[in-house]
Amino acid sequence: MEKKQYRKFEGALAFVKHEAFAPVILLSAAILALLLQNSPLSWLYDSLLHTPVTVGVGALMIDKPLLLWINDGLMALFFFLVGLEIKRELVVGELSKAKQAALPFIAAVGGMVIPALIYVFINWTDDIALSGWAIPAATDIAFAVGVLALLGSRVPPALKVFLLALAIIDDLGAIIIIAFFYTADLSAAALGLAAVGIAVLVMLNLRGVTRVAPYALVGLFIWICVLKSGVHATLAGVVTALAIPLVPAPGDQRSLLVKLEENLHPWVNYGVLPIFAFANAGVSLAGMSIDKVFGPIPMGIALGLFLGKPIGIFSFSYAAIRSGLAGKPQGANWTQIVGVAWLGGIGFTMSLFIGMLAFVDAERAADIRIGVLLGSIASAIVGYMVLKQAATPIAREKAVAT
Repeated sequence: MEKKQYRKFEGALAFVKHEAFAPVILLSAAILALLLQNSPLSWLYDSLLHTPVTVGVGALMIDKPLLLWINDGLMALFFFLVGLEIKRELVVGELSKAKQAALPFIAAVGGMVIPALIYVFINWTDDIALSGWAIPAATDIAFAVGVLALLGSRVPPALKVFLLALAIIDDLGAIIIIAFFYTADLSAAALGLAAVGIAVLVMLNLRGVTRVAPYALVGLFIWICVLKSGVHATLAGVVTALAIPLVPAPGDQRSLLVKLEENLHPWVNYGVLPIFAFANAGVSLAGMSIDKVFGPIPMGIALGLFLGKPIGIFSFSYAAIRSGLAGKPQGANWTQIVGVAWLGGIGFTMSLFIGMLAFVDAERAADIRIGVLLGSIASAIVGYMVLKQAATPIAREKAVAT
């Protein structure tokens, strides 16, 4: 009996550590937010998110509601992790060689351009709504890779690498979009101080400093400066990450960047992202109607994710492979590439985040969330089904054997 219980515990522990568990937590947090917002406890949910939180040192005071601390503060940690992944992939990973990087780069461009065009086409007559053009252009790494992980050996390893590289480039594109298109009035003084902080980071890197504390302190300083500058504060996380050394210290087998990336993954996947989802996915369904669901903004987002992403990713990938600019993922067939392209339509975290930047008024918050949830969930289901059906006979036999 004890052995049986121990095996069950081992199985549960293995599932928790599995890549597919992170999206389960993420989706659960979003569902919990929806349930709370549409229950008699909605006042508690709203009150929690609007709780004022003040942090100050001397004359420097930062006073924001809890929701903004989550979106500006906690998400900076997520973007820091994304920055670490981008640097590693560009320097020593799949994106370090032009031939390897060509396919995911071209696919990512298609996956950002086509969804944006679909959104713009649907919302062309509304100047305010047009500011949300980038919402369906993003891919949620954790969710997309997690769904792919559910298929196990049915999917060739090269296809997973392709999706991961595609999502990382997609996130890099989202970071650039945020920096250039969703930036408020700039403060030259704050940006100047942030530049000083960046110079210090470069100096730490060049001197081979491999302790976490100096980078963390300077990164916090940059975050405060960027927060006060008008540029979104989460970009400070990316800037700090790019300065983290990738070369191991003498006598050490792993670099500081690799250690931080490994240590932060569980905190971000099981902490930061679910908290963000809980804080931003709660939408009131009171007075919801078919007209509301099929409104221009929700449909622009949903169709941009569900149709624009797979069309953009697959068509650009097909053109790149047929023209010889890039190679086809080893062991993958065209139907599997279609399936992965559909998984690219899972915008979720990044789409919600960009939506929060695009529209500050609460009136459009429900539109954003409805569109993101519909498009992301539909993309996850269809992408999974296509990949499951497209598995090669050998892959199916391996999957059954394991």
